[in-house]
Amino acid sequence: MQQRLTPGTVLLLTLPPLLWAGNAVVGRMVRELVSPMTLNFIRWLLAFMVLLPFAASLLRRDSPLWAHWKRFTVLGLLGIGCYNAFQYLALQTSTPVNVTLVGSSMPLWMLATGALFFGARVTRREVVGAALSMAGVLLVLSRGRWEQLAALRLVPGDLYMMLATISWAFYSWMLSRTREPAEARRDWASFLMAQMVFGLAWSGVFAAGEWTLGDAHVDWGWPLAAALVFITLGPALLAYRCWGLGVQRIGPQVAGFFTNLTPLFAAVLSAAFLAEVPQWYHGVAFVLIVGGIWASSPR
Repeated sequence: MQQRLTPGTVLLLTLPPLLWAGNAVVGRMVRELVSPMTLNFIRWLLAFMVLLPFAASLLRRDSPLWAHWKRFTVLGLLGIGCYNAFQYLALQTSTPVNVTLVGSSMPLWMLATGALFFGARVTRREVVGAALSMAGVLLVLSRGRWEQLAALRLVPGDLYMMLATISWAFYSWMLSRTREPAEARRDWASFLMAQMVFGLAWSGVFAAGEWTLGDAHVDWGWPLAAALVFITLGPALLAYRCWGLGVQRIGPQVAGFFTNLTPLFAAVLSAAFLAEVPQWYHGVAFVLIVGGIWASSPR
């Protein structure tokens, strides 16, 4: 049963979009230094090594989570293998602006996935919330001038980001359908590690295919090392942990609206790095996005 939207849940679901906005910017910055599938594999390999001391017991044969290995195989494929790989692949040919625009369709995919595959009922409140939230995203991307939306052009990377968004929608719905024992879910490190073990295997297969096709490369240096530290500790470990908790508390339909904060955060980060003064439409967009979250949340 869904809980009410509390300040703690809001914090849990706001931090991931902030980190994911940074992930999109960093992924674009290092696209010349490392190929996308290889970047995804190295990222999760490092995350595995960081988490291992806290969840080494998972690797024992008597771990209660291994009874659900089929479920974690799919979670690892969708949330780790596909979503991140498609996003980094998208950033090879698409800009962070276009990637966040495509990603802003997440609430719609959440509602559609839930209704078509998980028997969820779409309420009028959620439709209104989706409309408000999307209006806020479009306002940011248009910089307050709607005619600028006509200048946006879709490229192959945008299709990859659409596939990433659909993968994340299915991943989030599966997270909300918990079947593990309560004590296993409370052991967050093991719960995340169970996904990571299989996700690392999937991403390794994708990276191997990239090297086999001859499209892979890695240019080691401090810029890439710094990027790997950030995307490992932030968008990977911390964001996934917070997102998993938030989805289990409020449900994937409402949680999906928080992903529309990502392009707003991306605009703020761009302003910080480029020394640009925030504009009036950033504030209006924030009100619209928050209004969409409020309108869609349980009363």
